[in-house]
Amino acid sequence: MNACLQIAELAGIPAVAGGSNFVFSPLSLVAALSLTASGAKGETLRELLSFLGSPSLDHLHSASVHLAQAVRASNRELILSFVNGAWVDRSMPVNPSFVAVAASVYGAAIQPADFIRQALLEENKINNGIEEKTNGIIKNLIPVGTIKDSTRLILANALYFKGKWQDKFHKFLTRIEKFYLLNGSATQTPFMSSREDQFISSHDGFKVLKLPYKKEGGNHDSRSFSMLLFLPNERNGLHDLTRKVVSAPNFIQEHVPRRRVDVGSFMVPKFKISFSFEASDVLKQVGLKSIFSTSSADLGGICLESSRVERLFVSSILHKAAVEVDEEGTTAAAATVLTALPTSYTPPVDFVADHPFIFVVREDKTGAILFFGHVVNPSI
Repeated sequence: MNACLQIAELAGIPAVAGGSNFVFSPLSLVAALSLTASGAKGETLRELLSFLGSPSLDHLHSASVHLAQAVRASNRELILSFVNGAWVDRSMPVNPSFVAVAASVYGAAIQPADFIRQALLEENKINNGIEEKTNGIIKNLIPVGTIKDSTRLILANALYFKGKWQDKFHKFLTRIEKFYLLNGSATQTPFMSSREDQFISSHDGFKVLKLPYKKEGGNHDSRSFSMLLFLPNERNGLHDLTRKVVSAPNFIQEHVPRRRVDVGSFMVPKFKISFSFEASDVLKQVGLKSIFSTSSADLGGICLESSRVERLFVSSILHKAAVEVDEEGTTAAAATVLTALPTSYTPPVDFVADHPFIFVVREDKTGAILFFGHVVNPSI
């Protein structure tokens, strides 16, 4: 999953430069690409395994099962679910071994589709399914006209997360304050606050805040989720901090606050972000090239050899994520579609997120990153 974080720099910084907030789901992308790897061979498989950090398919399958078991959660306080799916044109009989692995490892149902004669209808069905799986948050992931009569395969992943803060913010403490933008101007936005001690750590050039979500159950073995806010000391320090965060595999884990401290000034803005992008160009920059090539892509494990009158390749990877943070907690969703996250006294620490920052939603025990994003203007 670490390689996926490079997307935060390659796609996120250009988005920020254009004045846009940014969010994506490494977990969603990894799930979709792992499912694709199940049907890949040769150089295509080698590139996917390298990107996903697995030495073999067996290792990838085992890691995928473990990750799915670790992060899936559903109760009154916290919901996290993600669903994989695949649609194959009826003209291409699917390899039974791919069907078996997709179902047993990734929980993905392989569904027949008629892209040749009913491309628009199939497009609507897939979009409606993703919208349903993300509780209506991710709408129209596949733009109209993306699926054509030449489309043979659609692989998709939908992720939905909703969590309540362990320590809820009280609405009567929320107030309007200035948030300073990268261009030097400021905007008025609602800031949440709290009088409770907080998980905060201070580092060279930045601070980190950890906001835990209510845990599933009460025992120590239960899943544990949190949001991390990486706040640069400088108002225009977002780009440099992003490069630091994605430069080292364990950077996020090594900078998670471990204990609560007294806080002085404490302000976190409410925000709501939705961002979509086509990820294939970015993925090519980090080593995934064969899968997008009409001449070298090898997805021969998906369909029966005797039926392959044409070579399968991935023409696009569509990704969309949305996150909303308020006094109660966080609601977030993402979807990815491939077409063919104390013993001594410490003085009070200020944490005033009144300028652009990074946020991460993760499962604490595995370190799995559900969402990664930049907030540059919480008022849009």
